[in-house]
Amino acid sequence: MVISISGFTFIRNGVELGFCFEESIRSLLPLVDEFVIAVGKSNDDTLARVRAINDPKIRILETIWNDRMADRGFVYAQQKMIAQYACIGDWAFYLEGDEVIHEDDLPKIRASVEQHHNNPDVEALVFDYYHFYGSYDWLAISPGWYRRECRLIRNTIRSYAPDGQYWLVTSQHKRPRNPHAALANAHIFHYGWIRRNEDMNKKLNQVGKYWGATANKVVYSQFDARALAPFTGTHPKVAQAWLATSAEQELHIDPAYHPTRKEQKHHLMQQIEKFSGLDFSRKHFKLVA
Repeated sequence: MVISISGFTFIRNGVELGFCFEESIRSLLPLVDEFVIAVGKSNDDTLARVRAINDPKIRILETIWNDRMADRGFVYAQQKMIAQYACIGDWAFYLEGDEVIHEDDLPKIRASVEQHHNNPDVEALVFDYYHFYGSYDWLAISPGWYRRECRLIRNTIRSYAPDGQYWLVTSQHKRPRNPHAALANAHIFHYGWIRRNEDMNKKLNQVGKYWGATANKVVYSQFDARALAPFTGTHPKVAQAWLATSAEQELHIDPAYHPTRKEQKHHLMQQIEKFSGLDFSRKHFKLVA
């Protein structure tokens, strides 16, 4: 039996906001049978760059965002589902425009899909996350950053996104719930927080508009150093050029910085995790296998 996998994503103003969306798309293409991309009308050449990838697996849906939708990021959910509803694979792999797959993980992901495909109790696969912060040499590791998330879901069940981040599963006469999932045994490389600092603030300003809030300015040096750990692995080959030209190269934490109350709380949680083995990070899934 041949198991088909669709990839999908959405993107708008990807160049202007510093997304590594071309690298993201290219990293997933070897795994999927099709790649559906909802490209919002942009102020830059995002659409042209997606077209220039010139892969027959790519199917582009040109969209127009509802700029009046300022309710808890629902416009991101709309765009995500526009792309997912066009997928025809047995499984659907959602990859955001600042997330990249390592080439070494592609066979592991395929093996996980094949392992769980005939088990209907497994509705999704969960990925471990590398959240890079400030430069590609540092990881954010506090429980304030989700450590695992669903990115691959069966395309034969009723699922929807209340915002762009996660899924809910629903069936007749039952309340929506988190997907039942297994581990994919692979990582997502999340590069959103190492784009140039000025691009990050442009992106946050856009995001804030769709959440009905004003974004606070981010300065990478103003961060709790206790929530960082050095990255000792290798980066995906497809991301090397972007990392060298479009990402922040060095992180210098301000020694006079005083952690916020939220950061203090996360540090306490981190200390409890260390001694208890618990994981306090947020989860949008239930592991069943």
